[in-house]
Amino acid sequence: MGYVKLARDAGVPIVPVASIGGQEAALFLSRGQWLAKLLMADKLLRLKSIPISLSLPWGLNIGDLAGHIPLPTKIVVDVQHPIDVDGDDEAVHDKVIASLQAGVDRLAARRRFPVIG
Repeated sequence: MGYVKLARDAGVPIVPVASIGGQEAALFLSRGQWLAKLLMADKLLRLKSIPISLSLPWGLNIGDLAGHIPLPTKIVVDVQHPIDVDGDDEAVHDKVIASLQAGVDRLAARRRFPVIG
């Protein structure tokens, strides 16, 4: 939660920004947390996941090292109300997380269809 300390030191509020739609740029099959542990990438490279997806042009894409052509998607962004950094770091962090989750929930409730929104 270094971002809370950074905001406190700078004397500025934290402005959470929620977005939805970017996850539709590829068809994710798994976060691949099990794969990161199996390959010891969590220890050696500090990678907690190696995502597995279906995407163009490769089809099955593991880790996205070869890159991919993203599917067209509509990304919607919602800027939340500023949060003053006036409590302990954990309390401020909890407020930020709650604000982001509420923003994502609102955006998801307004979405009718994947990709085209």
